[in-house]
Amino acid sequence: VLKGVNLTINPGEKFAIMGATGCGKSTLVNLIPRFYDVTGGQILVDGVDVREYKQETLRDKVASALQKAELFGISVSDNIRWGKQDATQEEIVEAAKTAQADEFIREMPEQYDSIVAERGMSLSGGQRQRMSIARTVLKDAEIYIFDDSTSALDLKTEAAFYRALEGSHPDSTKIIVAQRIASVMNADRIAIIEDGKIYACASHEELLETCEIYQNIYNSQMGGGRANG
Repeated sequence: VLKGVNLTINPGEKFAIMGATGCGKSTLVNLIPRFYDVTGGQILVDGVDVREYKQETLRDKVASALQKAELFGISVSDNIRWGKQDATQEEIVEAAKTAQADEFIREMPEQYDSIVAERGMSLSGGQRQRMSIARTVLKDAEIYIFDDSTSALDLKTEAAFYRALEGSHPDSTKIIVAQRIASVMNADRIAIIEDGKIYACASHEELLETCEIYQNIYNSQMGGGRANG
């Protein structure tokens, strides 16, 4: 349950959210595309309450990639095209390249025409996530939400994806929910959620100096010591 959350995410910002399992991270980001509604207060997108948007309009503005990728027993191209039904094959390939999926797709027997097993069971967890991410970034959205959607990727692949995303969608707002410090260090700001409240919100460098929770996470994941610069 979220309590007393007052947060502004700026257009074009790369904004990260961290916190323990069950602290409210996913709840917070799922309110933006109205996967469910607030019981008090309001969520604004471009200054407008999300409840005032037509659902179709809001879903055009906001694209989400979730931790558990939902894939279907259709071709690779059609799975990715689910994010934008009128997408060209060229756009699909570009989205796959951004998501770091193009290489493994081209190793499949029929490449982009290969049929994916129902629920993506023929793919590894990391491959499923990358295909789901490709579907998400295929949309020309103003806001992209990545809700622990790179958790099965190694850090090198994850970093390559975020670099590619900055190149392909430089003006969009990116909201990243993650468990790994390495996933969020380059964000403009990082919000630490504790017991449904925002405990701290600042850059990586500022949080290392001022936030004990962040310091503890950093020391446990990065092997202790402070980062310089």
